[in-house]
Amino acid sequence: MGIPEGPEIRAALGPLVERYRDRCLWFFREDFAPVTVEQALLVLDQIERHGDREGFVEARRLRQWLQRVSSASSAG
Repeated sequence: MGIPEGPEIRAALGPLVERYRDRCLWFFREDFAPVTVEQALLVLDQIERHGDREGFVEARRLRQWLQRVSSASSAG
């Protein structure tokens, strides 16, 4: 399933990936950008585990938002 449409998640996820690419996502291709919910959750998990406190807080917030939105769209 693709990442739910909406400017909020894409606007927040892209910069977060770029900010933590070297530190937490070094094993992905340089041009990797998550396009599915599963990829987004994997990226957020890596940032939560290996980033700093600020990254953890932002990744957790995005994860919760993404899970709520994807659950609502699958239920409807």
